[in-house]
Parts: sequence; structure tokens; C-alpha cells
Amino acid sequence: MEVENQFSKIASLIGDKTRSIMLWSLLDGKAYTATELAVSANITRQSASNHLSKLMEAKLILVEKQGRHRYFRLANEKVAQVIESMASLILDEKIEIKKSAEAKKLAFARTCYDHLAGKLSVEIVTSLMEQKIITLNDNSFEITDYGKDWFVELGINVESLKNEKRSFAHKCLDWTERRHHIAGALGAAILKNFLEKDWIRRKQNTREVIVTSLGESMLSEKLKIMI
Repeated sequence: MEVENQFSKIASLIGDKTRSIMLWSLLDGKAYTATELAVSANITRQSASNHLSKLMEAKLILVEKQGRHRYFRLANEKVAQVIESMASLILDEKIEIKKSAEAKKLAFARTCYDHLAGKLSVEIVTSLMEQKIITLNDNSFEITDYGKDWFVELGINVESLKNEKRSFAHKCLDWTERRHHIAGALGAAILKNFLEKDWIRRKQNTREVIVTSLGESMLSEKLKIMI
């Protein structure tokens, strides 16, 4: 029963409304103070500290000290993947994210921890597979020989990514599209590369990602994606 008890404990921690809001807020990959997370969950700072202590004890989040301040972030990519995947259990008719103009932008392109998510990320996967740059093997994506050269030309060294102590390129179920995008080291490298090239930009205080005019041109040229 030990496994069942531990699973129940984790489920109850994540399932609490206040803690789930905090964890959802941390999905952008940034670190926040207890005060900032208290505001997001609409609770007092003292209450936020109590909830954060429970999440730290379960190793779902980590704290970093900088001077007098303490910043909280998700413990790792695995936690982010679980939270994002849980959202995919929401019934289609219950999802209202695509109704407002702002929500539509978020559904189109956003960050999921350290990689791209949303319709754009799914279209990138589709294009990469159609061009035989990547292939799908069970729950992971693999790079073809042609794909290695393609990524090098883009400025991403695939071989060095494989040496990182993390998943190379696993599937991550996109909860608004109900299809998979790329997570892991490759997903993070793609996001970083696109940001550095100014193809996309982060929108302040949100997970939304904006495609620049240069990005529209390059995504069309490199990936046949029309924005």
C-alpha cells in the first residue's frame, strides 16, 4: 500500500485549489516570491507560505534564496509535464480558453515550462515530421540524419543536447490542441533558438508568445508554417 499512499498524498497536494493555482502560475518556468504567488491565488502571504512548505516537502517545487528574498519555482520538467497533462483531462466542452481574443492568442502560442506549447508548437511537430527531420518512436521523437544537418543549420547542436542529463525529446500532450508537441532538451533548445533569433517574443506577465514579422517569414521558409 506504500505506493498507493504516496500517490494519494501527491494527488491531494496538487488537487488542492490554492496549490493547483500556484503550480499553474509556475508553469511559465519562472521563479516567484511567496507574495506574488499569494496574489495569484488570492490568499494571504502567511497562507501561501504554508502551502509552499507542503509543496517543497513533496519536492514539487524548489526555493532559491537571493539576498533577503526567496523565490519559488517548479522542481523540474517532470512536474511541469504532469500539471500540463492533467489539463488535458478537462472535457472539450468545458474549455473556454479559445473564446476571448486574449485566450485565443494564448492557445496559439505559449510557453510550457521551458518549451513551446499551443497550436504553433503542434504545427512545428507536424512540419518537422512531414519534412522527415524527426520521426516518432513510441513516446519520444528521434532526429533523422537529414534532421541533424537541418538543426545544425538552424544553430542547434543535436549531439550536445543528447549529452544533457534529461530527456532528449519526449512527447508532451498539448492540453488546448489535444495533440503532442516537443518537450525535453530539444524542445527547450527550439524555444531558446527562436527567442534568440527574434522569431518569437515572450509577452510580459503571461505565458503567451508573440510571433514577430521576421518569425512569420522564417517559419514560412523553414517550416512551411503560415501565420
